[in-house]
Amino acid sequence: MKKKILLIAGSIIFLLILSCSSVTVKSDYDSGVDFSQYKTFSMYSGKTIPGDELESHPLIKQRVEINIKEELQRKGFKLVDESEADFIVVSHAGVKEKTQVTNWGGSGYGYGWYDPWWGPYGSRVDVNQYEESTLVIDIVSGKNQKMAWRGMGTGIVKEYSNPKDQNENVKKYVAKILIKFPPTKK
Repeated sequence: MKKKILLIAGSIIFLLILSCSSVTVKSDYDSGVDFSQYKTFSMYSGKTIPGDELESHPLIKQRVEINIKEELQRKGFKLVDESEADFIVVSHAGVKEKTQVTNWGGSGYGYGWYDPWWGPYGSRVDVNQYEESTLVIDIVSGKNQKMAWRGMGTGIVKEYSNPKDQNENVKKYVAKILIKFPPTKK
């Protein structure tokens, strides 16, 4: 029984560590686009792609869009109607079920401290399932509707006890994705 409690406690601690892990961010852009010409933007208001997780969670979508607007305005861009925008922002997301298997090693033969005794012990394997989400922020040219920039942030889905905490996390997530927008030419 004590072994089972330790195993459960270890799994919970592992999940808490994962939930605190950072967001992995990637971005790409069209090197032929002169981003210094971009001054105004709008949020895309049309039909989204099938399976978009943000459409399934309208409150989260609202938080994402508000934080995108705030972050872009903080960078000096002006929010305007879609017909007047230099670029249009399209946000969408996906979620995947993931499994992590950790083999703590051991051949099944050995000696060492194993609560509550010193003696032979075997190997241990932990299996943890979690959800991983990817938020995608696309920047599309207002002139020709071609993709100009894409930023993606991937992290582990975390449950929140209140909307304020969730919004703070979304704010950090969005800021981290948009940190490399607009790209600078080297």
